[in-house]
Amino acid sequence: QVHLVESGGGLVQSGGSLRLSCEGTGNIYRINNMAWYRQAPGKERDLVATIQRGGETHYVDSVKDRFTISRDNAKNTVYLQMNNLKLEDTAVYLCFAEIQVSANYEFEYWGQGTQVTVSS
Repeated sequence: QVHLVESGGGLVQSGGSLRLSCEGTGNIYRINNMAWYRQAPGKERDLVATIQRGGETHYVDSVKDRFTISRDNAKNTVYLQMNNLKLEDTAVYLCFAEIQVSANYEFEYWGQGTQVTVSS
């Protein structure tokens, strides 16, 4: 079994910072692309940032220059450093990963989500 376990959410004031972590556990051969998504109440799940195994990153415009995605391949972990948080960043943040459980089989996995609430 493979799981993605997130941590680091919470309540923060506007302008503050939070760091999210997501660790892959279980029968992992290799983790390829990883990403963070978010879903606000009553809205669709939206992509926030992606990172390839080699470190190439992509951000949606609304978080550029405020959020930083990074990963530690040795720890099967992806991070999201969020600075200068705004009210509109309030959402459940979900980790996503493409994980090989063997050399020939890759599956997509989601974390359970962690709540980020930004207050004024």
